[in-house]
Formats: sequence, structure tokens, C-alpha cells
Amino acid sequence: MSNSSKKKDIPKTLYVFLLVLYSGATLYTLLATRSHDTVEVMGVTMGFSGFTGVFSSVANICLIFMVVFFGKLGFITSLILLTLQFPGLFISIVINHNMAAIPGFFTNIVTIVAVVLIYNGIKQVRKLRTTEMEHLKEQQKYSQRLFEQTATSLVTAIDAKDEYSHGHSIRVAEYSEKIARTLGWSEEECNKVYYAALLHDVGKIGIDDSIINKNGKLTPEEYDIIKQHPVMGNQILSSIGEYPYLSIGAHYHHERYDGKGYPEGRKGEDIPEIARIISVADAYDAMTSNRSYRAAIAQPLVREEIVKGAGTQFDPKYAKIMMHLIDSDTEYKMKERNTVRELSGRNSLECDEFMSDFSDGINLSPSVTRVHLSYTPKEDAPVPGMPSIILFDALDGRVHYEDKNVRDMVYFEYGMIGLNGNVTGDGFRNVKTQIVPEGSEFAASPDDPCEYDIEAVKIRDHVQVKITGSRDGSDVSMIITLALPDSSRYAYISLTGEYCVISDVRIDRDEEKVPDDYITRIADEVSYIDRPEGDIPNVQVNGHKTEASKGIPLGNGMTLTFHAMSLPTARLIWHCPYISIYSSDSGDPYTKGYKEYALVRLDGEYWDSGAFNNKLIVNKNDDFAGWEAWKSALSEGIDCSVNFRREGNLIVTTTENKGLFIKNTTTIQGNPDKVYVALTGDQCAITTIKITRDPLRI
Repeated sequence: MSNSSKKKDIPKTLYVFLLVLYSGATLYTLLATRSHDTVEVMGVTMGFSGFTGVFSSVANICLIFMVVFFGKLGFITSLILLTLQFPGLFISIVINHNMAAIPGFFTNIVTIVAVVLIYNGIKQVRKLRTTEMEHLKEQQKYSQRLFEQTATSLVTAIDAKDEYSHGHSIRVAEYSEKIARTLGWSEEECNKVYYAALLHDVGKIGIDDSIINKNGKLTPEEYDIIKQHPVMGNQILSSIGEYPYLSIGAHYHHERYDGKGYPEGRKGEDIPEIARIISVADAYDAMTSNRSYRAAIAQPLVREEIVKGAGTQFDPKYAKIMMHLIDSDTEYKMKERNTVRELSGRNSLECDEFMSDFSDGINLSPSVTRVHLSYTPKEDAPVPGMPSIILFDALDGRVHYEDKNVRDMVYFEYGMIGLNGNVTGDGFRNVKTQIVPEGSEFAASPDDPCEYDIEAVKIRDHVQVKITGSRDGSDVSMIITLALPDSSRYAYISLTGEYCVISDVRIDRDEEKVPDDYITRIADEVSYIDRPEGDIPNVQVNGHKTEASKGIPLGNGMTLTFHAMSLPTARLIWHCPYISIYSSDSGDPYTKGYKEYALVRLDGEYWDSGAFNNKLIVNKNDDFAGWEAWKSALSEGIDCSVNFRREGNLIVTTTENKGLFIKNTTTIQGNPDKVYVALTGDQCAITTIKITRDPLRI
């Protein structure tokens, strides 16, 4: 125990008590030395002055206790109090000729010596203890470094066997630790999860390299051999008695929540918690990394697989946290670092034939994205070179031209913008080009180097790209406005070119969003809600919670019915309606005072931020035909019914759609009078909204 922590354990009242007791004992010592009174003690009459030594000893004991319990403070206090006694003793002995004060004088000297010796002794003990603690900490640090180096060496040996899994173990450890921290686990618990995850594949050391690196599907016999690596990992790590938790991840990370995993076929909470966390982190990294038989899967598709696997392959609790981490990873940093050519990591492109090289996509948003580049034509090129911009949409934000990747990534190319002013492509509904200053020529000579600054922004279904270059010593800008097919699509730009070198690429994005009217419309917005209205207006939600219906006051009993249809661009499970329960000053969502108590998606997802208490139950009954059938039905349109029941601060929401039953119980702190419901979602159209109230529960 440290000195500081020891002081915290001693109440301050003890210091005050010792001061008071010392003062009282000192006072009675002075009275006793001058008193001629007698007292009777146990039948014996004796002079009160005989108690002088008793009171003096009590006072000295108080000072010694101060030194022992309060260290430097007690030592200084004791010296001050003892020093203050000397003038009184001197007067008593020299001036008043009171010889009874002589013992007190020498007792004071002895006490000072004792206090100094005790304080020095305590300092020496503490110094030794501090030295011992520092030595112990150094030993612990050394042991930790040795452990980390050993673990890293094992991981390096594992990764060296599998040419397609470099960094896999470290990434799984990082993701597992993120899940643990989201759960609010302690630092020690997070470290345990990290290292158990780091070594989860250690058993692969015992698997033949030809099986691990086989380029193609494994035979049943080879798969049986691969399935032995959890057992081997457990055998390797279980002998480390100091860290018994290490073997848990290695042994059980391939168990499934539904009991269909291996090596023991454990089910549900019979699988250790650490292993259930590692399982979902391991699956996420496996899907977002390149493998011998496929390229990395786009993050939205990975998220969908985790949604599908919740309750079967994965513990729903940890699957939900993994989905939340994906949703929070807006810049897609949770991935295999060396597989994506981010422009922030490279600043040049060298193009020969048209589009022989191109950058990864740069996502456009309502905040202006700024790209600076330098262009140099290639010498002796068969045709004049020129940089270009590809404007496209894809799940993974990359350009694709192979048929399979185009299908899998739902790749859609709007068109091409040449930095010479040419705009081509048939993916736009309308295009308008403006040159500033008006009447100027924009295109620079293809034979001369040039610098360009690009500003791009997307607002709903319109994109504006402003390209500024130098012409005859002055800046000339081309402003291109493009109307996309609809508001639900994303837009990326990729840099490419023909017979040129694009260098000095710099990318920045403004923090502030531009106003809604920043882009002048050149086409009407495409609507998917031209259907009969119900009790409140229809609503088209083009992106995640970008729009919502009007707020509906929630009574004690209420049913909402509506028609729901996912938009043509919807590709994923969660592209569906959401139910928002909230309060706000005006009663409408996303306005002043907005406070969301629950957001329940019709696919059964819910993320509890911890601010409110929500208990979600999701069951798949016999009518549930699988997620692909569920998505297909929603794309054609389904009629939905949602029931609400409120009793005080308890709100129960239930709905069933295509065999998916959802029940959410929300407990609201503070029991507000005004609670509202609104319909929102992601890439869906919600129409014919009708409100039915239970007359017996209004």
C-alpha cells in the first residue's frame, strides 16, 4: 500500500482528536505541577502533583501517534508543540524556581529525540517499501513485456503460415477489445479479451501449410483437419498456468450460439463469454479481408451477414455491439489495412491507356469535398492525355468492371467528367454545365502541365462538381450540376485518366454542411410515395433517418397501420421502416428538445445507448422464410401493423411482419406527459399511415 493511500484510510478526525487530547493533557500537566491539592485514588490519598508524569506521558504519546499516523504533517506539528513548551518550562524553572518542572524539561528533550528517531525510521521504512514496490513494478513490466513479445512471436508464426491472414490475429484482438470496452469492462478484463483473441488461432501452427494455403475449396478430410486447430490451440495454451484465460479463445472461438459449431458443439451461454466475443470479431475480420478464394467483402454486406447470424452463429448481444461498431466506423477503418488503396495513403496515379489506373472512391456528402491535383501529360503518347473523374455508386466505394463484382457490389456508374470539360454517361437524369467567368475557355492544352482544384458536394439527388484550372495565368472554373436517378443513391468520385500522371493529390472535407439550396435543381425529385394518404402525410426516407413522418401523440393504447416498400436502391436487411419513440418541444422528430427513447427497426435491430432502458425480444415463427424472402417481400411492398401500449413510464411496442415478431419494452425515466411516435427508416417509402386508438385506454 502506498503512503498516499495509507493516509486516505486514516480519518482526519483522528488528527483533531490527538490535538485535542494533547492540549488537554498538556493543560493538566501544567495544573498538576502547580497544584497543592490532594486526591483519593483507590482509598489512598495522594497529591494531585503526582499525576504530572501521567499527563505528560499522555501528551507525548499523542505526539508520537501523530508522527506515526500522519508522517511529515505529524512530525512538524509535534516539533512545533514541543518547542512551544520550552519557554513555559524555562520560566517555571529559572524565574519561578519551580523545580517540579525540571523532569518535564528533560522529558521534552527525550520526546523530541524520540520523535526525530521515529520519523527517520518511518522514512527509511517507506523508502525501502517504495524501492521494493518500484522493483516489483519493474519485474511486472518485464514479465508483461516478455509475455507480449512471446505472444507476438506466436502470432507472427501463425501469420507466416497463412499468406492470406497477415494481421488477422491483431485485428481480431483489437475488435474484441472494442466490444469489451463498449460493454464497460475494466482495463484488466479488456486486456484479457485482447490477448485471448490475439492467440485464438495459435493451433494453426500444428496444421500443414498446404491445407492452410490451399487455393480452393477444402475436401471433407482437409476440413476435418482444420477443425482440429481449436483443440491444438487449447493444448498449447492451457499449460500457461499464470494466464488460464488465454486458452478460452483458442478452444471455443468456433463454437456457435445455436450449438452447431466445433469442437464440442457447445450452445448459448455454455460457450465462455470471451469466446463468444472473439467469435463475432473473428468472423468480421475474415469477411473484410482478402482470402485465397475471394476478395474482401464490402462492409455493408458484412454487417448484413452479422445481422443474419445473430442468434444462430453469434450471441445476439455481441452481434449487436459489432453492428454498432460498424455503424460508428463511418470512415471504414476497421479493415485489412493493406488491401485498400486509399488516396490519403498515395498521392499519384500513372495512367497509360484510358482507366488503366484509378483511385478508390471519395464519398460525396452535403459537406464540400476538396481535391487538389497536378497533371502532367506523358511524352510520346499516341493520343493527347487528360485526367478524368468517374462518378459512381457501389457498396464498397470502389470502381468495378468485372461482371461478378458489378453484381455483388451493386456497382452503378453515373458517368465520366473529363477535366477538359467533357461530360459523358447515361446515368444522369439531367446535366448542366456553366463556365466561370462566362465566355472563357475552360480546357487547358493537353500538352502543358496543369493544376486543378475540385470541389464536389451531394445534396439529396443532385451532385455539383466545380473544377478550377489555370488558363493564360487566370483561374477558370467549370461548374457541373448533375441530377442523379433518385435521392437514395450514394455518390463517389474516382480519379483516373489517359496517358498522364496525376500527382500531388490532396483531399480535404469541410466540417460544415452546405445549405439545402446550395445546388439549384435541374430535375424534379423522384417520388415513390404517390399513393393515397392516411391520417398523416406519406414519407419517403432516402437514407438512414434522413426523413420522418409527423409526430403522433402516444396514448395508453394505439395501433399504427401503414404500407411499407423499400426503394429500388435498397439492398440490405435494414433498408426498412423504423419506429421512433421520443419527446420534443413541438411534437415532431428532430426538432428542439428532441429526445429519443427507442428506435426499433422492422428487421428486429435495436441499439441501446444506455440512456434509456429497452428490452427487445425478436422471434422468427414458421412464416419466416429467410432474410432474402423478407427483403424481396419488402421490395414489393407489405402492409404493416404496430401496436403500442403505455402504462405510466412503461411502453410496450409489438409488431409482426412476414414471420418476424418484435416486442420492445421501453422504460422511460421521469415519466414525461408528452411522448410521441414517428415512422422513419432507411431507403423506404411509408404510405397510407392510419392511426387507431383504443377508446377504453385513451
